[in-house]
Amino acid sequence: MAMFKQVADIKTADMLDLPVPEVEYHNIAVKPSQVQKEMVASLGERAEKIRGGNVDSSVDNMLKVTNDGRKLALDQRMMNPMLPDEEGSKVNACVNEVFRIWEENSDKRLTQLLFCDLSTPKGAGEFSVYTDIRQKLIERGIPESEIKFIHEADTETKKQELFKKVRRGEVRILMGSTQKMGAGTNVQNKIIASHDLDCPWRPADLEQRAGRTVRQGNENPKVGLYRYVTEGTFDAYCWQLVEGKQKFASQIMTSKSPVRSCEDVDATALSYAEIKMLAADNPHIKEKMDLDIQVQKLRLLKSNYLSEKYELEDKIIKYYPTTIARIKETIAGLEKDRSLAKEHPKPLDDTFVGIEVKGVSYSEKAEGGQKIIDACKEMTSPDPVPLGKYRGFDLELSFDTFEKAYQVKIKGSLSRSVSLGTDAVGNITRIDNAIEKIPERLEAKSRELSTLEQQFATAKAEVEKPFDKEEELTEKTNRLNVLNGLLNVDKRENELVDGAPDEGDSVPVSKERAYER
Repeated sequence: MAMFKQVADIKTADMLDLPVPEVEYHNIAVKPSQVQKEMVASLGERAEKIRGGNVDSSVDNMLKVTNDGRKLALDQRMMNPMLPDEEGSKVNACVNEVFRIWEENSDKRLTQLLFCDLSTPKGAGEFSVYTDIRQKLIERGIPESEIKFIHEADTETKKQELFKKVRRGEVRILMGSTQKMGAGTNVQNKIIASHDLDCPWRPADLEQRAGRTVRQGNENPKVGLYRYVTEGTFDAYCWQLVEGKQKFASQIMTSKSPVRSCEDVDATALSYAEIKMLAADNPHIKEKMDLDIQVQKLRLLKSNYLSEKYELEDKIIKYYPTTIARIKETIAGLEKDRSLAKEHPKPLDDTFVGIEVKGVSYSEKAEGGQKIIDACKEMTSPDPVPLGKYRGFDLELSFDTFEKAYQVKIKGSLSRSVSLGTDAVGNITRIDNAIEKIPERLEAKSRELSTLEQQFATAKAEVEKPFDKEEELTEKTNRLNVLNGLLNVDKRENELVDGAPDEGDSVPVSKERAYER
């Protein structure tokens, strides 16, 4: 990232301050049914058998367990359509919210988006969360023509026509998956609310979902993002983990001192032990997730603190002493040159004090200046050659191949160079001006020395200050270690499970992972 930032200027949405609506987040948590509780417990048992090697991977594996856990968290009827429709399920909670918002904003014909990557519309007779929600909304009085699935627009022309209807408020509820209703869906004009029924695998998918609503061109000053969670299931864990990873990715893209390494931010990972604890509805899981994020932030703060501390230590040992010594040496040289200039002052009546060029003295300014130009023409090499003396200073002539100009170096205790032109008198004036500026340079260097000495003293004081959140970091790290022990979370032993593809997604080709050594 440090190398990347040398060639890239990163600007995120929060830095650009775009004219987008204000967001109100609503996290709606529902209690699991008795059936869901027992099924989640059975997932824990399945994970234990897989870990023990008692099941062939073709029969059952952690991907299947994880995917079943996601389906169960969405609606128990996804496991078996004959199971009862629980009144307190998150699907019904979503229906309640959608209908309430639809009713409250009927006069303005404001619109809503519903995202669900699982249980996409099926053929007639098959259970689908999509068709279940639509049927319930129609029964409550919403016209069928105002509720559409993105899947019904199976061509680009139909999709654009559907988007126009949403922008006009003719279709007021649009349902779809992140893949089909993510990037390229420009329907933001009247959107007042967006609902996330399930948790996607990738943090980028959350950004895409929110980006359909929180977008320039939305007529509403304030919008709502509704996220639904079934407690005691994979839901709570997935939401916390994906949001935590998104914050982590954002930290990498914007922080001044990025962390040295990071885990894969594009796939949710559940370990055997974590699934086992989740199945048991262990409260330590939530505490561990919160602490993971807090400790991560504190470690980044400490990383910034240590970077600054080491930089200050380096400056105290090397930069400040050598720079101060060098400037003191420069000041001493400038003081000698100032005294030399005072001994050979420029006359106030603008008379010429004379100049020596190539061993010959000239009392006329024009003649002396012309001899300097003649010396330039006689040069056969760009290397410096002695030119003469003026006002007590030695003069040296050279050709600067980069600037493509002749230069005179005025040498006293220190040296300063002057570029020459074609005007004979003007060249003498340039040399005079350089000598007259010696007191000005001396004053500037004295100010620079004073500033550096002040910075040196401040750095010595700052480097002694301890990290102000060290106690909090130690306390939270110790607690996290205790929780990891209680949860038996060992990253070296536990197999990690990447996200199974959502319905409608293509199965990704396996890639070899590179791990930090």
